Amino acid sequence: MENVTAFLIDANKLFREGLKRLLDESPFKIVAEASNVREGVTVADQGLKPDLILLDLVNGGEEEAEAMRRLRQALPNSRMVVLTTDLCTRRLSNALEAGADGYLMKDLSSDALTQSLRLVMMGEKVFPTHLAALLISGRVNGNGLEMPVSRKGLSQREIQILRCLLNGDSNKMIANHLNITEATVKVHLKSLLRKINASNRTQAAIWALNNGIGGEFTGAAAPAAAVG
Repeated sequence: MENVTAFLIDANKLFREGLKRLLDESPFKIVAEASNVREGVTVADQGLKPDLILLDLVNGGEEEAEAMRRLRQALPNSRMVVLTTDLCTRRLSNALEAGADGYLMKDLSSDALTQSLRLVMMGEKVFPTHLAALLISGRVNGNGLEMPVSRKGLSQREIQILRCLLNGDSNKMIANHLNITEATVKVHLKSLLRKINASNRTQAAIWALNNGIGGEFTGAAAPAAAVG
């Protein structure tokens, strides 16, 4: 792959310095920096035309979302990848709405990061593995993530299980996390699937995400998955 010019937007100067050194032996060359998206728009308006934008989102608020949309308008031909420490549904929603090509966690290994960025530059959409099915479904969107949740009579335990499904947890992992048996997990899962009219755990996770269950959620680090 030929060298790829990158514009890095992150509030943490130490992280920016570290990432530049990390990518030093790769085709990705950071040619400009900014501390936030609004500053990034200003830099873009000065004529910068990078191949790739790498950015972190601070709060996922509407002001930041609007700045991100302006950045996309200013640099329509640049690939855009969010690098973040939190898998927050609001930030994910804003990133997708703004046309992001990837949403990656900062705890990726250097090899996984460069491979994911290579896929992005090849035209792939790259997101954490346990969100791939939701993204492929086409059901993740800005409006859906902000809809008020309809609890549909779900118990607190069923809501906890839905949050685990969003992390891609198996029944065994859910049982260990909630300190219950796998048999109990299966009973709760069967009940909540019936209540929300879902036929499998992927549909249940989609329903949970679209109805605001989960908010910010984190799980074990997982490799990124390309979504065509």
